[in-house]
Amino acid sequence: MVTREEAEAAVDTLVRFVEGGDGELREGLARTPERVIDSFSEIYGGYGQEGAEVLDSTFNGEGYDGIVLLRDIEFHSTCEHHLQPFHGRAHVAYIPTDRIVGISKLARLLEMHARRLQNQERITKDVADDLETHLSPLGCAVIIEASHGCMQCRGVKKQNSVMTTSAMRGVFFDKSEARTELMQLIRSAPLSR
Repeated sequence: MVTREEAEAAVDTLVRFVEGGDGELREGLARTPERVIDSFSEIYGGYGQEGAEVLDSTFNGEGYDGIVLLRDIEFHSTCEHHLQPFHGRAHVAYIPTDRIVGISKLARLLEMHARRLQNQERITKDVADDLETHLSPLGCAVIIEASHGCMQCRGVKKQNSVMTTSAMRGVFFDKSEARTELMQLIRSAPLSR
């Protein structure tokens, strides 16, 4: 296992590479390796969790059989290919059979998967997999829209591009009426703030 000291030394090397120098780091950069490693514990905190932990407590759905949707969940992640940030919003939905989960758990599940070195497709799939495995819903759906730093600040440099991914399971995959209702709910006007 890599030690904290080794990780800080690696960041120090990268900072020196970027700076093009080999002497002492200037004052503003001297503690950067330490600060970067400290920040990694939060940014990549999703590695220490599993979906079963996040969705560990459910409640009696009391016969509710409609769509449960938490939309516009903001998230930040890091692209595993270029270590560039990507961010956006997700819409997470399910139709319960007999158990429901607290709505904060849906946001926490997304957050857990986003706080890893990732690609958007995997986050979308993994959130849907966890909902399907741990809630056994009639169906679940995850739609993610995100802007990617690797598209904006390097390569093709397209500032306004947005990538959309989706995973539809159960009735959301099988029945067009369920997908249509879900999309109408996602597009509905936001609540006044």
